[in-house]
Amino acid sequence: MATITETISGALVSGIPRPRTYHGVLGWVATIDHKRIGILYGVTAFFWMLVAGAEALTMRVQLAQPELSLVDPELYNQFFTMHGTIMIFLVIMPLGAAFFNYMIPLMIGARDVAFPRLNAFSYWMFLAGGIFLNTSYFLGGAPNAGWFGYANLTETAYNAGHGIDFWVTGLLLLGVSSLAAAFNFLVTIINMRAPGMTLMRMPLFVWMTLVTSFLLVLAFPVITVALIELLFDRAFGMNFFVPESGGSPILWQHLFWLFGHPEVYILILPAMGIVSEILPTFARKPLFGYSFVVFSGIIIGFMGWGVWSHHMFTVGLGAAANTVFALTTMAIAVPTGVKIFNWIATLWGGSIRLATPLWFSVGFIFMFIIGGLSGISHASASADPQQQDTYYIVAHLHYVLFGGSLFAIFAGIFYWFPKMTGRMMNEGLGKLQCALMFIGMNLTFGPMHNLGLDGMPRRIYTYARDQGWDDLNLVATIGSFIIGLGILVFIYNYISSLKRGPKAPADPWDGRTLEWSIPSPPPIYNFAEIPTVQGIDPYWETKADLMAEGKDRSTAIREATAATPEQRDDYDGMREARRRGIHMPDLSYWPIIPPIGMLIGAYGMLYAFWPVAVLGLVITIWGIYSWAFEPVNDPNGHGDSHGHEEHDAHGHHGEPAQEPAD
Repeated sequence: MATITETISGALVSGIPRPRTYHGVLGWVATIDHKRIGILYGVTAFFWMLVAGAEALTMRVQLAQPELSLVDPELYNQFFTMHGTIMIFLVIMPLGAAFFNYMIPLMIGARDVAFPRLNAFSYWMFLAGGIFLNTSYFLGGAPNAGWFGYANLTETAYNAGHGIDFWVTGLLLLGVSSLAAAFNFLVTIINMRAPGMTLMRMPLFVWMTLVTSFLLVLAFPVITVALIELLFDRAFGMNFFVPESGGSPILWQHLFWLFGHPEVYILILPAMGIVSEILPTFARKPLFGYSFVVFSGIIIGFMGWGVWSHHMFTVGLGAAANTVFALTTMAIAVPTGVKIFNWIATLWGGSIRLATPLWFSVGFIFMFIIGGLSGISHASASADPQQQDTYYIVAHLHYVLFGGSLFAIFAGIFYWFPKMTGRMMNEGLGKLQCALMFIGMNLTFGPMHNLGLDGMPRRIYTYARDQGWDDLNLVATIGSFIIGLGILVFIYNYISSLKRGPKAPADPWDGRTLEWSIPSPPPIYNFAEIPTVQGIDPYWETKADLMAEGKDRSTAIREATAATPEQRDDYDGMREARRRGIHMPDLSYWPIIPPIGMLIGAYGMLYAFWPVAVLGLVITIWGIYSWAFEPVNDPNGHGDSHGHEEHDAHGHHGEPAQEPAD
């Protein structure tokens, strides 16, 4: 019986150049390996999460008791704005992108993403945008108008500093990164699946990545238009959002929330995909209603475009518009409920293995249900004015995006950490972290429902003693520090596991999908031989075939994931790649140059220091030009065309280009 990773013998293909394989800092800066880029995304996003967490803890200390003065109103507004902006654009989105980068090629049986240099560019662009946004603290003040940037608070008449300019320009830079990544994964998933992997055999995480990528491509142009209009208002005296000159502040709300509500699903759909991979593995049974879960994700992607004005029930759109958006908001709960039902049904009757990834996944389901139910209450146009701009909204948002997205992301980290590092994380510390974060999450954001319904407004930096909000705010602050303790436990667990964690086998969880069929961590070329997929859970099927031959489960797992001695002794996989004649693309420094140029140019334009702006433009053009004409290590001897290298790298590096499975 042939296994997925069965190797084939063959003569060394002569004439294949050896790409540079730098180790250390140079290797990371010049890498175009999707796995390393995924790690870069994850580590950078986690750093920004610590920054945003420090801002959140400072705000919670300020609100722990009435009439405190730890920070002044201006700094509080900056923390509030930057916390929301960082968590959405620099933490949850890129943490999802970290999994996209590392896992998607492994899950679809590919050796790389479609455009590895564009992939590297997207990371460096993300880093440039994050640096630009956060240096605003040191260059005159951070943005202070809220992460939603409502007009007229962002107009120069009310906000004359550079904080809003940093916010607008930083989000434009981050939008370039997101669009580059989205197009890359669309092409990768559509064109590079292993033979036999039809659309309805793709793992759920791949499906949710596909839907998310379409949403990114369609949603970010909307916020880009809004940001450019705001930039023109501030820089050139235009009046898109100035009512005295014929503009409309409501136009900003329409544009922002037309982007903002698909953005909610950009944040939550990858989390749903992660949970949909973990639950069947630890229930030891296939996902209940696979096709229903797939189509519910697609329907959410479509319906997410029709609910944006439930954020605007209080602006006077009229009874007809309010009725339509109330109905669509109620309706979008149906496909979400389908997913929840299927997740619970997957666990029902399963042979449950209570590992840390499952703990976080069940926590995700519990808190996402709470967040969803509080969200449904926003669908009532008559009740919404009582909830609008109160802490009830803060509670809902965090139950969905913290209790939802971040819990699922931690589930994914514990699930795929053995695959990424070759080591196991400490289960006891993982469960302790989950318990701390679960308790802290509910202590922090649960009371905010009551505070909001009792009338406590959002975005206030203090409150009077006679409001009756003292005790619940103190409980929320205590809960936030329990969350922080959970994060500290994770940091210790992660670092200690990297250094001293037990060695992980290729398949520590008895996995279902293709990534578990190769060594941990994977070699640079991912698959020595491209697998052929026969079903929805291809790796389970391979092991089942071995067990049908009379082998026990442990033997089947060992044989199905066996690595050759060459793979076990090969530090980065390059010796094995050369032995097999697998062409690997060379390292490239050019993807980092345009982001550096754009970053420099952004500073120059913001401060109207035109020599610096021109320097940034020159560096950007030079980087793009040099990237376009970079010589490549083409296995066919055509070393003068970047296009040859791209085609071969994504046609599986020296093998015939992979045709779409459908």
